[in-house]
Amino acid sequence: MFLALRDLRFARGRFALIGAVVAMIAVLGVILSGLASGLADSGVSALRGLPATHLAFDKSASGELFSRSTVTKDIWQKWARQPGVRKAEPLGEQLVHARLAGSDSKQLDLAVFGVRPNGFLAPSPTSGKPLSQAGSDGVLVSQDTVKEGVHVGDRLTVGQAGTPVTVVGTIGHASFGHVGAVYAPLPLWQKLHYGLPGKVPAAAAGQATAVALQLSSSADTSAIDKRLGTQTVDQAGAFAASPGYTAESSTMTLIRGFLYAISALVVGAFFTVWTIQRRQEIALLKAMGASTGYILRDALTQVTVVLLAATAAGTAVGLALGGAMNGSAPFSLQTSQITLAAVLLIVLGLAGAIVAVRRITKVQALTALGASR
Repeated sequence: MFLALRDLRFARGRFALIGAVVAMIAVLGVILSGLASGLADSGVSALRGLPATHLAFDKSASGELFSRSTVTKDIWQKWARQPGVRKAEPLGEQLVHARLAGSDSKQLDLAVFGVRPNGFLAPSPTSGKPLSQAGSDGVLVSQDTVKEGVHVGDRLTVGQAGTPVTVVGTIGHASFGHVGAVYAPLPLWQKLHYGLPGKVPAAAAGQATAVALQLSSSADTSAIDKRLGTQTVDQAGAFAASPGYTAESSTMTLIRGFLYAISALVVGAFFTVWTIQRRQEIALLKAMGASTGYILRDALTQVTVVLLAATAAGTAVGLALGGAMNGSAPFSLQTSQITLAAVLLIVLGLAGAIVAVRRITKVQALTALGASR
């Protein structure tokens, strides 16, 4: 430890350089973590907020289930009678285009979720009235939509048929596919889904995108799916059905993986060079009786001090930069993700350094006495 700290003071410039590089990687780690969390939140926060454990889709649908699945009233009613099913209700989803009434230019993209107004899926409003007290054309809008300039009492014309709806209340943050969520009574959702200006035909009445379920641990979803012709996924599995969610998550994971791999290579390369330059000093220590284990511990202490200090400084800078962007789509700082990024940077940096300082074991004490000559 004494030699490690003395070395840090003696070669301040060199260690400041590697510390600056590690700190920059830490800053990038925080920013990428915030971006990954923000993208995921913007893509599936509405699904994450559903009080459902599973979603059942049409068996014939594949890929992006929300855009391809249709379930009938008969299906969700049968699901409600299955063993282990606590609650089962229809859930509709549709991405639509809307225009704010009285405005020639204000146009919006909305993710409309159709729910039963008195059901367990209907969200509690933070302002205004709940769906159960609204009319047949009343909707609740999320804060993501409020940021677009929509407020309680506003009228919207939605979809190709220009169906009029009235904003009766607001809820918290909820979005789907990077579009603000809107909750509507199921009959109104059916009008928007099928582009119908008038009454919904009997054939379309009761149809929805999926069945939202609250299941107990005893529910056998495989057996029920086989009987009813559905495919059931848990809440996390439903995230993959969100448009672009899987591709975005895979891309961000790949970028972060490369960043951490680069950090290990950078730290390893620096300490490889540093070990080579200190070959004579290491040989002298061995000639004076220092064990290889002692020198290795000393070198790893040095690495740990540099990584901890640089990562802490870089994380602090990243938090300061991220704080200015936090809450703005698609960016969201989450403590767990930032902590994970910092820990991975330190662990992988140490792994790279361990590979580098292994060269110490090959240094011979005779080198200090001129054996290399």
